[in-house]
Amino acid sequence: MPANFVLLLGRLLIAAIFVPDGFGKLTHIDNFAHVLAYHGVPAPHAMAVVGACVEFFGALAIVFGFLTRYAALLMAAFTVVMAVISHRFWHLSGAAAAAQYVQFMQNMAITGGLLLLFVTGPGRYSLGRG
Repeated sequence: MPANFVLLLGRLLIAAIFVPDGFGKLTHIDNFAHVLAYHGVPAPHAMAVVGACVEFFGALAIVFGFLTRYAALLMAAFTVVMAVISHRFWHLSGAAAAAQYVQFMQNMAITGGLLLLFVTGPGRYSLGRG
């Protein structure tokens, strides 16, 4: 399978989780702000707007291969921050801790994919080269 096709497929698969989730956050920004407030994030409404925009528009940039390296790095940071906010397994015990640990590590795996995309760039099938 040609490398450029694999890079396109990888970009689409990485973005597949972020585009609908980011859109949902944008269209229900108050719900996202409430979740952030529950987790103790300061200025939750402003952070919800920033987070939802990063998630949705960053994922679209990855899909289209536009400013891909920047988008991938920004999305990697977003994913780590959201994992630390949302999956605090270190505060839990038993089955709840185990479930949150799995969710946290899945986010770290996604971050790994985003970092690989940052290093490789978007490939030939993109709107840009970086």
